[in-house]
Amino acid sequence: MPQELLPQFSDAREGNITDLLSFQKQEEMIYYFHGSFPIFCHAEGDEKSFRMFTSQLVVNGNCRQVDIIRAFGVSAISVKRSVKKYREGGTAAFYTPPRTRGANVLTKEVLKQTQDLLSAGVGRAEVAKQLGLKPDTLSKAIRSGRLVEPVKKTKKTEAAKANEA
Repeated sequence: MPQELLPQFSDAREGNITDLLSFQKQEEMIYYFHGSFPIFCHAEGDEKSFRMFTSQLVVNGNCRQVDIIRAFGVSAISVKRSVKKYREGGTAAFYTPPRTRGANVLTKEVLKQTQDLLSAGVGRAEVAKQLGLKPDTLSKAIRSGRLVEPVKKTKKTEAAKANEA
């Protein structure tokens, strides 16, 4: 997985984004200026606000993506993704929690039914077919310990027990 490039504020106390836009670091805060007027600030580690504001600058035509890349040392793809996110969802898109997967297929009731069938000796494939589950979903639940499949008695197991006795 590629390493994410964070904005570089540590060495630079101030810098220029364009001829009119600049930034300055003071006491763990980053301040942005248009000429001599302050226009925005955020905490040094606040990555969401950084991405939101730099995307806003690009979308509003105050600077280009390459200006953000050069000024802060971030990757081109991260700036492109942030700009796309801003265009599609606005400011709120940077602060909403990410979407999660849909509803859990193995609810408590389904787990109980599944465990009852497995305990009765019904095979995995048949259980999955009866309850309308994917066989892989059932296998994952057994591997993770949410379901217990009884050990099938084989001739080898019975022969080994007979030798021990």
